Amino acid sequence: MSLRRSRLRAASVLTVCLTALAPATVTAASAPPGDQALQRQLDAFVRHSGGPPGAIAVLRTENGTRVVRAGVADVGTDRRPGSGDHMRIASTAKAFSGAVALTLVDRGALDLDDTLGERLPQLPDAWGSVTLRQLLNHTSGLPDYSRSEGFIAELQADPLHHFDSRRLLDYVADQPLLFAPGTQYRYSNSDNIAVALMAEAVTRKPYEGLLRDLVYAPLGLRSTSLPQGNRMPAPYLHGYAVNPPAAPEDVSEIIGMSGVWASGGIVSTPADMTRFIRGYAAGRLYGGQAVQQQRQWVEGASEPAGPGRNSAGLAVFRYETRCGVVLGHTGNTLGYTQLIAATPDGRRSLTFSVTSQITQSSDAKGLKRMRAVQENFVCAMLRGGNQ
Repeated sequence: MSLRRSRLRAASVLTVCLTALAPATVTAASAPPGDQALQRQLDAFVRHSGGPPGAIAVLRTENGTRVVRAGVADVGTDRRPGSGDHMRIASTAKAFSGAVALTLVDRGALDLDDTLGERLPQLPDAWGSVTLRQLLNHTSGLPDYSRSEGFIAELQADPLHHFDSRRLLDYVADQPLLFAPGTQYRYSNSDNIAVALMAEAVTRKPYEGLLRDLVYAPLGLRSTSLPQGNRMPAPYLHGYAVNPPAAPEDVSEIIGMSGVWASGGIVSTPADMTRFIRGYAAGRLYGGQAVQQQRQWVEGASEPAGPGRNSAGLAVFRYETRCGVVLGHTGNTLGYTQLIAATPDGRRSLTFSVTSQITQSSDAKGLKRMRAVQENFVCAMLRGGNQ
């Protein structure tokens, strides 16, 4: 396959990954597996036809850190996935925009009831009543720019096209709200673009700088960044398009990230994501009042759905598993699927990363299998990780 054809196919896949995905139902055993069982499950998940070439899970408890890995970081080599390998974190980046916004709320620079009309008057008047709170819990009604014909056409024409990340909402500026704000839940990539723009408007600082100052530095994230281009920092987990019986196709660097920006463009590592979710779930970046507001739950699932029953808060999801509740976020993009989760006090956490895109629309059975495995890992983490 030529590079041009490969990029065109990758662009088509990316437009699918940005659309809404329905949650799946988990089927899992009643007892948490032991360490060897977790390894066997992850190995089996990778070896299954259509499974990802590689997977890595980092479990952190008071007793220490356990890393479970399967497959390879790069097809054609025997290098195993590592906790220091870079990867695209997809929509788990939305939790980072939530961290920025809630920190600014805690400091008084923003209010959860601030509206787009007040903070971003350049956006359409029809969107003016949408609040920061509604953006963060996906009840805004904003049309999703990543589904617009114009955006999709530009991406398919040139997967490396450099979008103006701060003008992504222009693709849907002629469209009305999909519903009255606050009346429905609908996951939209536009929401977190608007959150980042509100943060820039009140601070007069670039979103990338706000991430560095308000999130990376306080939580000790040294291998996390928000690039505009397509290149991955070394070492990295290679991401693949998996379509048996064809060999996995490396799609790690086929598409630039300027077209997803605050909705999913961050690159990080399993180690950094572990540090992030422990601090984020525990509310280490902002005060108790912001945490309380963040944990007002509405019916809604992350994309793809996380383990157990899902409900949505402000840039965080609650996953009610058979073993207990964890807070976190999921994400999927071309070549990668992610789950980060932690107990509400941040003392125990799970980072679960695979090197292919697994969604309800593309692989419903694979998603069901993955959610069952994820729930078993959550159970092991909640029960100390040493069963």
